[in-house]
Amino acid sequence: MSPKLTPKIILEGTRLTFKTDLAFALNEHPRLVGERKYKYHSPLISGEWCAFTNYPWGRGLINFNPEEEWRAMETYQTWARLFELQRYYSWIVDRFHISTQVVQLQQQGRKYDFTWLEQRLLPLGFHIVLCIRSPESFEAAREARLKVSGNPSQYDDLNVFIREQERFQTFAAESLLPVIELDMSDNNIPRACEDVADWLEEAGGLYMRDGS
Repeated sequence: MSPKLTPKIILEGTRLTFKTDLAFALNEHPRLVGERKYKYHSPLISGEWCAFTNYPWGRGLINFNPEEEWRAMETYQTWARLFELQRYYSWIVDRFHISTQVVQLQQQGRKYDFTWLEQRLLPLGFHIVLCIRSPESFEAAREARLKVSGNPSQYDDLNVFIREQERFQTFAAESLLPVIELDMSDNNIPRACEDVADWLEEAGGLYMRDGS
């Protein structure tokens, strides 16, 4: 019997870096999850679900208000415990704690320390894929996104994303978890999947050791 694939990936980055497209593609890539001969439940979650408010594009784990901090931190505690209890499983997370750090610093001027969280994620084999793109490539990405976006006004000022990308790079550089910067300037999802698979294979991020 071949080893059980249990990659654990956190996709981070500013908007228009195609994180979600990549998340879905990775979640069906045979080098990460094996050959799928039929559809079944996919272990893909997101910190951007905006589950704290009962309306679209509301608040959640990333952009919570100060009075909701307790809810956000308890949610992170809950996710960490769930990952620990189900460590022999693959998890792909579309935005997580680094997004919280970036957005909270920008919107509330608060800097959150998630060392405690990363210390729990590290022995589980979590790896961070930081999706970036060149400043000049944001325009083409916006044009593609506007064809499907239900909230197009959020893409009016591309300079916001360019500045935000720099903050993501700063926080990612401070992470305890293994990090790769993945250039998405060419919008090539299949190529990006292979780059992630290559990196995880080299870094030992595809499997859990027995007794871990």
